[in-house]
Amino acid sequence: MNASATMKTKIHSLPLLRRMTFASFLIATILLSWNNWAGIEFVSAAAAPEKAEGVIQLTAKNFDKSLSDGNAWLIEFYAPWCSHCTRFAPAYEAVAKQLHSEKNNKHNVKVAKIDGAAERALSSRFSVKGFPTFFLVNGWTVREYAGNRSQENLVKFATETYEEVEAMPFLFGPFGPMGQLRSFLMRSGAWVVGLYENLTETRGLKPLIAMAVLCFGGIVVGLIMIVVLGVFMMSKMKQD
Repeated sequence: MNASATMKTKIHSLPLLRRMTFASFLIATILLSWNNWAGIEFVSAAAAPEKAEGVIQLTAKNFDKSLSDGNAWLIEFYAPWCSHCTRFAPAYEAVAKQLHSEKNNKHNVKVAKIDGAAERALSSRFSVKGFPTFFLVNGWTVREYAGNRSQENLVKFATETYEEVEAMPFLFGPFGPMGQLRSFLMRSGAWVVGLYENLTETRGLKPLIAMAVLCFGGIVVGLIMIVVLGVFMMSKMKQD
């Protein structure tokens, strides 16, 4: 292949790359909207965490709304059965009281915790592999704390040394496409399990029939998504 042919190939491939990039952002936006809608569940404004000196409890219902307040957030993922989490709870309360009462020149920090065992979609979104795990979230920038657990170290990390820690790549982070996809899959799995239990226990359907209904519904939804994306891509190709 000569140089001119190679150049033509690159030129003609640009619209396709733009379409693929735009489609990726579109899918990420759809997943983010789904996660926000599924997490909020049309609850009232009372679901947002109240101002407090202690640790703020975050759930899927108030997570995105809370973190959009412009502050940095120090977040602990814990589990009720985790002995390390239980022993560190008083120290983490002290961290919250200290950070909530201090004014930082770089950013104000709110201290929160998430029950990672119950909020599995959020745990999957952050790729939590054990408890307790701590993250500092500032906008879409997320850093994981990997030091020794102590009040002094966590306060220092949240206010000073966080800049020495490399931020998670946006693509694979909790606010990027891959993080949203993990959360979407976890929510979808939980929704399917709940629907299956409703069909078998409440509706009285046999397990095989309930599975057939779910499979048929999944095929229909998949076909609709393929048609929508196909129409969108074809329209973009005609414009190009």
